[in-house]
Amino acid sequence: MIIPAIDLIDGKVVRLYQGAYDKTTEYSFSPLHLRDSYAAAGSPLLHVVDLSGAKDVSKRQLALLTELMSNAPLHIQVGGGVRSEQDVASLLAAGASRVVIGSLAIREPALVQGWIRKYGGERIVLALDVSINARGEKTLPSHGWIEESGVTLEQVLDGYIDAGARHVLCTDISKDGTLSGANVALYRELCTKYPQLAWQASGGIGSLADIQALLGSGVAGVILGRSLLEGKFTLEEAIACWQNG
Repeated sequence: MIIPAIDLIDGKVVRLYQGAYDKTTEYSFSPLHLRDSYAAAGSPLLHVVDLSGAKDVSKRQLALLTELMSNAPLHIQVGGGVRSEQDVASLLAAGASRVVIGSLAIREPALVQGWIRKYGGERIVLALDVSINARGEKTLPSHGWIEESGVTLEQVLDGYIDAGARHVLCTDISKDGTLSGANVALYRELCTKYPQLAWQASGGIGSLADIQALLGSGVAGVILGRSLLEGKFTLEEAIACWQNG
């Protein structure tokens, strides 16, 4: 599945470069226009990130998120600044198909595992974003990539699988926003090692060839952000590429 993404800061559509808030590109598209155009292109799912809320929970854009999800023409998974069960419940009540949980999933796994048991693995997406160090370890920075957690991807996965987790969005931070191609080897490894999880690949897609490179990797979805916003190819072309191999 091809999954277009909309990242939001203060109501504006943006993209970060390698997760850095000081390397932000702002786009003139309105979030609602993008949502509707992506739905019209045939996408069944939209990925929305509240970057304001991810950085400062007091600046969560709940009103805008609610507007995006109300009577939406496609399913929406949404994350950014999810810090409590009330946040999960309010986003689901506002129309989210799935709630994406990032840094909290790393810092408080027992808490988030409890939410998966309560709401079900289909309603929660774990955003486990990796920074691959010199030893090849997949470490998991927390707090929206701002702080290093010292925890590895493998260390957290077993508990989540036992809790019934189903969806994991994995970004190689070094690739994010770069248009330099996805880390195909990473996704092949993860899909082989954890076939019970539906992996969403994110970061680095800059061409249709980059999408083709992920065919056969085992990933269930491919997140597209900057490449669509900058017209590297159309969403229709991306969907056709994925479906036709």
